[in-house]
Amino acid sequence: MSLLNRIRQGLSRTKEQIVARFDDIVRLADAPDRRSRAIDVPTIEALEEVLISADLGLAAADRVIASVKAQARDGTSLRDQVKQEIRRVFEAVDRPVAVEHHPKIVLIVGVNGTGKTTTVGKLASLLKQEGRRPLVCAADTFRAAAVEQLEIWAHRAGVDFMRAAAGADPAAVVFDAITSGKARGCDPILVDTAGRLHTRVNLMNELQKIRRIAAREVEGAPQEVLLVLDATVGQNGLVQAREFMGVAGVNGIVLTKLDGTAKGGVAVAIANDLKLPIRYVGVGEGMDDLVPFSAEEYVNGLFEEKW
Repeated sequence: MSLLNRIRQGLSRTKEQIVARFDDIVRLADAPDRRSRAIDVPTIEALEEVLISADLGLAAADRVIASVKAQARDGTSLRDQVKQEIRRVFEAVDRPVAVEHHPKIVLIVGVNGTGKTTTVGKLASLLKQEGRRPLVCAADTFRAAAVEQLEIWAHRAGVDFMRAAAGADPAAVVFDAITSGKARGCDPILVDTAGRLHTRVNLMNELQKIRRIAAREVEGAPQEVLLVLDATVGQNGLVQAREFMGVAGVNGIVLTKLDGTAKGGVAVAIANDLKLPIRYVGVGEGMDDLVPFSAEEYVNGLFEEKW
């Protein structure tokens, strides 16, 4: 299945929520006798309601509405105007990760229940398929069975794995993983950290210690810190993200469970409000159900014409 189809499939529940109403709005706005006229207030209000119901959030919805109102009606479809502005939201935060020194260290952070550990396994599998040789490091030494769960995923992905005894110092495990990864020629090193809330000061301090160890062993590391967010929690995920951004140096998002929510528009809110790029999206439970995020495919999938 193509990338477009995978993302389209993941957005199916969100589309069910908005597609009929959005298509009705577009048909009215793009009628031959209205296509060159300014969009009227009732249409604008209906469009805003649809965007908010898809969980774009107030700020992103207001941005799209402002753009639509500011554009001259020169025959361009309202659908295309909306899609164009949402593409701009993603393009504004789409920046490559600079990796000057190897191996690349990727920290995966987030609260429990977001799908963090399974995301690590899926990401390892994806990177291997791309010709990389990832090493998975189990630095979540506190949650019961977390190491065993991750080891199963690493085995399924067919990648190198580094573990430590339960209760071991996570920073020490990361040090060992980096040392081992260098010796084995592994790159990148994917570090699964313990799920934590920003209110757990000791765990946040531990995360900072892991970052210091990584930076000491590889200049510029960790080059990527991916925060795993559960799409089903919608706007509440932005609160989590803001807390982690301040402490963990998050520079990218993995949005999981996109297929299980009608709030798929939260991806737009993340990019608009947090100024963070979405790197990957989870669209199912299988090993291959983590896909690189594509703004173009996302926008086309979300606002695909039904009729």
